[in-house]
Amino acid sequence: MPPAKKTDKTSAPLHVGIDLGTSRSAAAASNEKTTWVESYVGWPKDFVSRKMLGKEVLYGADAVRHRMSLDLVRPLEGGVIREGSERDHEAVRELIRHLLEAVQTEDDQPVRAAIGVPAEALHASKAAVRDVVGDLAEALMIVSEPFAVAYGIDALDGAMIVDIGAGTADLCVMHGTMPTEEDQRTLTLAGDAIDRQLARRLSERYPSVRFGETTLRQVKEASAFVGEPEGKVSARGADASTLGDYDVTDDLRASCESIVPALVEAAADLLSRYEPDFQETVRKNVYLAGGGGQIRGLAEMLEAELAKTGPARVRTVDDPLYSGAQGALALAQDMPAEYWEDL
Repeated sequence: MPPAKKTDKTSAPLHVGIDLGTSRSAAAASNEKTTWVESYVGWPKDFVSRKMLGKEVLYGADAVRHRMSLDLVRPLEGGVIREGSERDHEAVRELIRHLLEAVQTEDDQPVRAAIGVPAEALHASKAAVRDVVGDLAEALMIVSEPFAVAYGIDALDGAMIVDIGAGTADLCVMHGTMPTEEDQRTLTLAGDAIDRQLARRLSERYPSVRFGETTLRQVKEASAFVGEPEGKVSARGADASTLGDYDVTDDLRASCESIVPALVEAAADLLSRYEPDFQETVRKNVYLAGGGGQIRGLAEMLEAELAKTGPARVRTVDDPLYSGAQGALALAQDMPAEYWEDL
C-alpha cells in the first residue's frame, strides 16, 4: 500500500462528496471533477500475477476482469464495511484513496470528505469509516445516503427519497429539517437481492446450465426492467462445456419486481407517521435514486402502487449514479463547522 499523502494545511481544502456503495462508489469534488468505480479491489495472488498485471492493486471493472489472478474483495455488504476482516477494511481504504486521487488536482491539497452510508447504518458506520479514512482527509462527515440525495436535488420539504443501491434500499421523508431515524428506513431488498433471486430462478429453469455471477449482474445492470419487456433478454451460460445464450427475460422481470411490495410497504409505513395533509404533499414528490433508479419502468410501477390509496407521483432523479455523491458534496460545502470531525 502506498503511503498516505501529506497535505499542505495552508491550501484551501478540496471538498469531496463520496457515495460509498456496495456495488458502485462515486465521488464528486468542489473542483467539478467526478469519478466512479465498481466497489471491487484486488491484489495479485502471487509473483506471476504481479508480473502479468504490472500493478500492486486493481480496482473496479479492471479487478473484476482479472479476478482469476487476484484476491478479489467486495468489501461492502449492505452498504457498510464487513466486520471481522482486516482485508475488507484495507479494501475500503483503497477504494476511497482511489476515488480521492481521481478527483484531486493538487497532491498536497487538504481534503474535507462527506461520505454517504445507508440510513440505518449511520451510527454503526461512523467508527469504521473514520478508521479507514484515517489520514486520507483532514476532516470527515458521515451522512445518510437518502438525505444526501435530497439535499443535492433541493428536495428539503414535503418529499420522499427512495434510494435503491445494491446492498440496501433507503427511504427518507424530508420535512424541512435534518431527518431523524424516525424519518428513514433501510431495506435489504435491493440490487443484490435481485441478483440472488435471478440466479435461483435460472437454476430452476435451466438446472444443467451454469451462469456466472458476474455475467448475471452485468445482464441485470444493462437490461433490468419491470412491467412489459422491450425485447428478449439473454444471458451466456454453459451446459457442461457448451456455451450458449439463454432467454432470461421472464426471470429478470420477476426478480426486479420482487422488491416492489417491500418498497411500497416501507413507503406507506413512513407516510402513516405524518399528518394527512403532509402525507398528500409527500406522495406527489417521491424521487427514485441509486442504481435501482435505472430499472426501466420502476418509477411508473411504484407510482401506480402508491396511487391505489391516493394521488401519487414518482420521478427518477436526473443522475442516479452521481446523485448521492453530488448531494454529499453540497452538504460538505454548506455544513457548519460543528458537523465536521477533524481527523
